[in-house]
Amino acid sequence: MSKSPDVWRNPVHLLAYGLGSGLSPKAPGTAGTVVAVGIWLLLPAMHWWAYLVFLLVTFVIGIWLCGKTSSDLGLHDPGGIVWDEFVGYWITMFMAPAGWGWVIGGFALFRLLDIFKPWPVKWADTQVKGGLGIMLDDVLAGIMAALCLQAAALLLG
Repeated sequence: MSKSPDVWRNPVHLLAYGLGSGLSPKAPGTAGTVVAVGIWLLLPAMHWWAYLVFLLVTFVIGIWLCGKTSSDLGLHDPGGIVWDEFVGYWITMFMAPAGWGWVIGGFALFRLLDIFKPWPVKWADTQVKGGLGIMLDDVLAGIMAALCLQAAALLLG
């Protein structure tokens, strides 16, 4: 039996639902990624290893947040859970060049890979369950998008 999320009263659900962005009636994943971009723009400059630690911490927290929220709602992977989009976009931007073109390019690449789910993203989405499963497909999409951004930077640089 599924329940509607009480996002505004439960801090775990609030984070899993991307500070409420996952409640968007249309394209909650895209809405969540837009909020992820805003948060990324507010992050302080970090050395690559500190940013990597940030990514690992947000990934591990995300496994728990998404798993707990999914379990509480009685649903496998509710579309409104967008913490995974947050982390996927932040992975996309790992060591990305500075500039709005890269921010927007990273957004577009991540969303395309998250929506169309090429292998191994699709495999992770269908085969891995629980909080890890919710997180893993977006992590893989983020890694693929980051590699594409880095390749573009090498070609254009």
